[in-house]
Amino acid sequence: MSDRQRRPSGLLDVIKDAKPVQLDGFVEAMNQQERNSWSWHWPMWARPEQLAPAGDWRTWLILAGRGFGKTRAGAEWVRAIAERDGAARIALVAASLAEARAIMVEGESGLRNIGAPNMRPKFESSTRRLTWPSGAQATLYSAAEPDSLRGPQHSHAWCDEIAKWDHASSRATSAWDNLLMGLQLPTMAPP
Repeated sequence: MSDRQRRPSGLLDVIKDAKPVQLDGFVEAMNQQERNSWSWHWPMWARPEQLAPAGDWRTWLILAGRGFGKTRAGAEWVRAIAERDGAARIALVAASLAEARAIMVEGESGLRNIGAPNMRPKFESSTRRLTWPSGAQATLYSAAEPDSLRGPQHSHAWCDEIAKWDHASSRATSAWDNLLMGLQLPTMAPP
């Protein structure tokens, strides 16, 4: 298994490799809060290629077909950042605002449907903003409106279906350029 595909070591590796009888013992030893949170622990359930690469990187591209779990991988990456860093300011960019909301926020694998229910973000549709209990915030943007990405600064960004962005009048390129110029806020080191 490469560094890119390595799962967290320790208890998760033990559980992953445990026999059913051993697993029963682990589960019995957990308190109710631990049992509840285990089902929401993405690194335990994700395929290795759905986990963010290790190391210091600026762009992670998932180039895969339908059913791979690209949306879930992106949403879980954003969730991990938001739960770990209350100062995070995240841009969520899709081809349109309607797609950003329908897929990235409210979809089956969207941010409002993953993670423990008490840790999920609140969505304010009027401001296009999600706010997590940690204080982290994410704002929805449309790549068809590149000027909306001028000015706002972010620490992280999740871009959905970049190949689907509107390329007329160089809008997709402008949206990407404006997004990159706004990725100036400091980030915490990955866990």
